[in-house]
Amino acid sequence: MAVPVYERILQLFEAEGINTLFGIPDPNFVHMFLAAERRGWTVVAPHHEAAAGFMAEAASRMTGKAAVCIATLGPGIANAAPAIQCALVENSPVIFLAGQRARITEQRVRRGRIQFVQQTPLFQNSVKYSASIEYAEQTDEIIREGIRKAVSGRPGPVYIEYPSHIITDQLDVPPALPPERYRLVNQGADVDRVAEAAALIRAAKNPILLVGHAVHTTRSGAALKELALLMNCPVIQTSGGTSYIKGLEDRTFQYVFSKASIDAVTESDLCLAIGTELGEPVHFGRWRYWEKNEAIRKWIYVEQDASAIGVNRPIDVPLVGDLRGVIPQLITALKDTPRAPAPGLAKFMHDGQAELDHWGEESLTHTDGHGDVAIHTSRFVVEATKAFPADGIMIRDGGATVVFTWTYSQAKPHDVIWNQNFGHIGTGLPYATGAMLADRAATGISRPGMLLTSDSSFLFHIGELETAVRCKLPLVCVVGVDNQWGLEVGVYKRNIGHGTEETGTHWSKDVRFDKIGEGFGCHGEYVTKAEDIGPAIERAYASGKVGVVHVVIDPKANSEEMPKYAEFRTWYAEGQQ
Repeated sequence: MAVPVYERILQLFEAEGINTLFGIPDPNFVHMFLAAERRGWTVVAPHHEAAAGFMAEAASRMTGKAAVCIATLGPGIANAAPAIQCALVENSPVIFLAGQRARITEQRVRRGRIQFVQQTPLFQNSVKYSASIEYAEQTDEIIREGIRKAVSGRPGPVYIEYPSHIITDQLDVPPALPPERYRLVNQGADVDRVAEAAALIRAAKNPILLVGHAVHTTRSGAALKELALLMNCPVIQTSGGTSYIKGLEDRTFQYVFSKASIDAVTESDLCLAIGTELGEPVHFGRWRYWEKNEAIRKWIYVEQDASAIGVNRPIDVPLVGDLRGVIPQLITALKDTPRAPAPGLAKFMHDGQAELDHWGEESLTHTDGHGDVAIHTSRFVVEATKAFPADGIMIRDGGATVVFTWTYSQAKPHDVIWNQNFGHIGTGLPYATGAMLADRAATGISRPGMLLTSDSSFLFHIGELETAVRCKLPLVCVVGVDNQWGLEVGVYKRNIGHGTEETGTHWSKDVRFDKIGEGFGCHGEYVTKAEDIGPAIERAYASGKVGVVHVVIDPKANSEEMPKYAEFRTWYAEGQQ
């Protein structure tokens, strides 16, 4: 049966398990939006195309699949540019489908064309694949190539143009092929290399697992848990892989920001790195805490992109393949020879929890909002994360707030989303919306979400509160408010000294986020005392509405007292690593 192009595009995405669509419809996409909703998709129109792209990126992280964002021609796709760049640096497989004028208009030599710019050249350097569906008959091959490129090797965004002259063209096509018929799916590694890796793991005295971003974005936590228990070793999180795997919480430690992680890394004689680029935030696996035992430490690296092997550091056993295929291979190779616990594992687990408890208690020595000084950021983070729902999705945003969270968070969420590689603040509210909607579409369950953010970041896309309200999300936004760009104020103080003008870093103290939230239909709370943070969050969840909790925090502490800031600065070694 003949189907229009827009319907065929949806069929091709459905074959990949995609069922969410983000974007603002215009004449190029109204047919697709109607058809998607009729097919049972979750269709979300936010208030800015950049937000749509961030929502799609979060959806890809929560489902382990590619995601789709649409944008109208000209200004629409231009607005999506920040999200395209973030998807590239964050390694997120997002299909950006852009409208465009008919080719007869584009190819004519004319001036003064309305809402028109040649778009493909603008994005070629920011995507893995850039193409235009010039003829309806190219629909299958171009969409499939886009998906193939987005999810293979190092995942990332693709750009596909959808010109107006093909929108309603009819195609006589067979059912859409399943993914395994046209691309590699869950590719395993070379079996001899797997055997070599298993032998090294068995021989190691102090192995560690270094777990990165991709373990969580591929939804491989359950398999990784089985492997970690067979290896019986500590699990070290990279800064991008801060979701805790269920059942491994007590043996999982943040690299650098947990002393137990430093001890485990320093003493290790084997590192199995999975789902990480081995980048600056882990000192390329060769500098600082890795220097001890470098001469004897063996490295096994699970990596889908063969060209990444050996770039950041030498690798003893490369396992080239999709970690969804490679982790089961390692489990099979090790399951008959489980290891005794690594010698230091019990101590690391004890010390890790003791350190977490220490920071919770230490925060009590800081200001709590009584008297003349506002709540210290450490108290803000401790009290907010204590109130985090056990089955919730944690979304992080902001500068100083995120740095405080690395040390003081009392929660161990199984799903954490933040913009780690690119450091693009303002993504938090769109990330929360996209992640929660995609998770609900995939599971049928509406899990609670908590956005822990700061005022400056929250203002970027505050209009998306309306989207969250419209979609009836059980989301609470906990906003630390110091009326300044806290991280940047700190930079002024460290580089120029106290008492400088700090130009461009301060803004009005009259803004009330709880009131803004109420204007969007949210439940609002205004908090000035630390002991009121938890109850305010509980009331927000109990309200049945999206919650906005405005927490007044100390601007001096937020800009001057970021914990372990010296460790954070070692990421930016400017070629010295």
